[in-house]
Amino acid sequence: MRMNEIKSIISQEIEIFNKKLPNRITLGKVIKVGDSIARIYGLTEVMSGELLNFEDDSLGIALNLEADNVGAVLLGDGIAIKEGSIVKATGKIAQVPVGDLFLGRIVDALAKPIDGKGPILSFETRLIESGAPGIVSRRSVYEPLQTGIISVDAMIPIGRGQRELIIGDRQTGKTAVAIDTILNQKDQNVICIYVAIGQKAATVSQIATILQEKGAFAYTIIVTENADSAATLQYLAPYTGAALAEYFMYKGRHTLIIYDDLSKQAQAYRQMSLILRRPPGREAYPGDVFYLHSRLLERAAKLNDHLGEGSMTALPIVETQGGDVAAYIPTNVISITDGQIFLSADIFNSGIRPAINVGISVSRVGSAAQTKAMKQIAGTLKLELAQFAEIEAFSQFASDLDPITQKQLARGARLRELLKQKQYNPLTVAEQVATIYTGMKGYLDTIEISEVQLFLIELREYISLNKPEFYSIVDTTKTFPQEAEKILIDAIITYTKIFKSTNK
Repeated sequence: MRMNEIKSIISQEIEIFNKKLPNRITLGKVIKVGDSIARIYGLTEVMSGELLNFEDDSLGIALNLEADNVGAVLLGDGIAIKEGSIVKATGKIAQVPVGDLFLGRIVDALAKPIDGKGPILSFETRLIESGAPGIVSRRSVYEPLQTGIISVDAMIPIGRGQRELIIGDRQTGKTAVAIDTILNQKDQNVICIYVAIGQKAATVSQIATILQEKGAFAYTIIVTENADSAATLQYLAPYTGAALAEYFMYKGRHTLIIYDDLSKQAQAYRQMSLILRRPPGREAYPGDVFYLHSRLLERAAKLNDHLGEGSMTALPIVETQGGDVAAYIPTNVISITDGQIFLSADIFNSGIRPAINVGISVSRVGSAAQTKAMKQIAGTLKLELAQFAEIEAFSQFASDLDPITQKQLARGARLRELLKQKQYNPLTVAEQVATIYTGMKGYLDTIEISEVQLFLIELREYISLNKPEFYSIVDTTKTFPQEAEKILIDAIITYTKIFKSTNK
């Protein structure tokens, strides 16, 4: 009998609680506002990350839940918000609309269109800060994501679901590597999201124009908060981009997301945290700046069979000062990612583009994310270039070199020339295989170094016109059989004769 009484009382209490819950309205008053931050008195039942509605219909997010007030970040300029104005808690955690109609559009950190093409119809939303897939939800990275850049695909391969950092000083071509990768996803069934954080509006406009001209805008979404945007919006932009990418990933599709760049997001977060009076740590960054990036990048994954095998590949960009990769933000992001592509200012200034330092760049997924054809051809390329760099440094001090060393230097110089590539000109796997094979097997040894680039461009065109079956075999089978090798050797020998006679 006593058990039944207790059960009855508990049931009544639950019923009363459930009746109260939908009618809960939490109100507060603004006690201080400025620099995109508001201090609010009241809101005793507010949740961390909850959306707040201000009197002027602008929105904010509750971040600091303190004993006597709530610190909220404003999702706008907050000019119309006054001291004493009423704030209402919405009961919703911050979320953004998502959907297929976002493709080919430019949106802000709240996923609102800013390209003048009208509103975007959406029937679904996702949390800005949603949890990353767990261990059981993932599978190991095994499918290659081709960038179209020889030095990356051959020596620092990227797989679908990987997180590969692009790091280097400003003006070394970091964004160019990312944009080339987007251009190379044409007809690859990969959705691309480019997140521009704190960039110049002119730069974002230029990127949008290039993507439009190259036919890549149809499968791309640009999320941008420019340099003049509030720090809170610059901080949110990458999470909005990740939410848009997750929508496609959980539908079983492949996505590529580029964060350009996380240094500016960390600076925006530092500004925001200092105004919120959070304790500063190293370089005045708050203590949770590592968590800021880890919870973002952990959302990139390759999902298992039960979840549809979708993937989200992240290419975060981080800017260094004077090549210092040991600074706070670079070391943090390096420790989270599965490898890094390091772009060097010295290599850039010496005329090698893309200016990738292959020696200290690494992919922790390795050859698991490479096609069989590329493994066969490029297996020893990195070793050959490393040996060449060592001999080249030593040869500066030696007056007389033996013929074997001279031959190795000549081969190495041509291999380095082979890695040069024009911007916005990604190559297919078959074109890369043909290019690397020509250099590795010594067919460039008789070509002048200054003519190597021209020779390779024209050789690829010659194969396309006269031996298209080679590209067909490699691109369809992803292998490099003897049949394809014979066709390629024949094409190289024939074209070398044509090239030399034409040049004479």
